Amino acid sequence: MLIDAQDLTKSFATGDGMLPVLSGVSLTLAAGETLALTGESGSGKSTLLHLLAALDAPDSGSIRLAETEITGLGDRDRAAIRREKIGLVFQQFNLIPSLNTAANIAFQARLAGRHDPDWCATLARRLGLADMLDRYPEQLSGGQQQRVAIGRALAPRPAVLLADEPTGNLDEATADDVLALVLDLVAETGAGLLMVTHSTRLATRLSRQLRLSKGRVA
Repeated sequence: MLIDAQDLTKSFATGDGMLPVLSGVSLTLAAGETLALTGESGSGKSTLLHLLAALDAPDSGSIRLAETEITGLGDRDRAAIRREKIGLVFQQFNLIPSLNTAANIAFQARLAGRHDPDWCATLARRLGLADMLDRYPEQLSGGQQQRVAIGRALAPRPAVLLADEPTGNLDEATADDVLALVLDLVAETGAGLLMVTHSTRLATRLSRQLRLSKGRVA
């Protein structure tokens, strides 16, 4: 089991007091499995993903990631888990403007100490970026930038790929192409995939769906 999360709760402080966002959410993700996390805006999808990505800590509950209990880890240890075990893809791409396509793809793998030039070249080819390695993010379309972000996330060969609305800024045809590439590459690497999406159509292409409603599994 890559992810085993049990009874997660999370609240945030507001001017009117504490706002509960997650209320006892549990989920699992096995190696090679693809899971779509759906739900209306404000249901807690992104908050849950951030907890699973070790970007934040739950108020209560437990998260085991690849047999490591990450609940309660400090910032340094959570950062190490992200480098070693997790690939992250965001809706906003988050590419580094001063790096070209080749350097952006290799960036996370270099941080993790697992840079493999042959694998990065394979990713670039599979993602249709082999002729764009010298281009900078501002010279790429939205779909091309998202492909670079996917390549960067997969370059270290993570155990699990977590994607937060990765096709939300793309037109339908481009979104379909990008998701097809993600599914192919995840299957090739054996990673698990958890994808937050508002699209029921895209969610049905993954092996399992989990819906959140008002901070709980619906």
